[in-house]
Amino acid sequence: MSFIILKNIVKEYGPAHALRGVSMEIQKGQWVNIMGPSGSGKSTLLNIIGGLDTPTSGEVFVEGIKINALSEDDLACFRREKTGFVFQQSHLVPYLDAVENVMLAQYFHSMADEEEAVGALTRVGLEHRLKHRPSQLSGGEQQRICIARALTNDPVLLLADEPTGNLDRENTKMILELLKKLHSEEHFTIILVTHDPFVSQWGERVLMMEDGSIKSDAPINP
Repeated sequence: MSFIILKNIVKEYGPAHALRGVSMEIQKGQWVNIMGPSGSGKSTLLNIIGGLDTPTSGEVFVEGIKINALSEDDLACFRREKTGFVFQQSHLVPYLDAVENVMLAQYFHSMADEEEAVGALTRVGLEHRLKHRPSQLSGGEQQRICIARALTNDPVLLLADEPTGNLDRENTKMILELLKKLHSEEHFTIILVTHDPFVSQWGERVLMMEDGSIKSDAPINP
């Protein structure tokens, strides 16, 4: 069975349709990019896969579990145990250093552990920036903290919504190289939303969305 299965997903906001009957499957360990213009439904689709939003109709299965049928408590448990999220905005607390920002995320998962937080930051190459606050770090370094924060629960599914949207090309490539390294070492599934053609060519597969529907689904040539 595929790791993720979507069956005829519809998402409506009043009279507006964000998703129009999306169906697809993703295999465990794949890196899949979702690309499309603003308003195409790509972020809505990502949020539904991650359990941050629920479809108006249709079915969402992750590891055989129909997540859109879960209670709020069970859905929160699914997000806490299975998923890691990286967003375009870092949402780092400005008066906390790198370790403390990761420990804050740990607290919401289970219990803060400084040693594990340092380990997560080391995994993303920030062992020399542990006590730096966000204002003392580059945009790329701030986003590395966000990736470290997303990895604190050892997720099987990493969801990234425009993770390089605020970065220049040099820092964008640095973040993509990091994700490539982590993906090859740890084999979690990555679903990444982007509008940038450069970013969309990293990974293994790209879905093109338009007006709430998938218009194409193609492998990425190495």
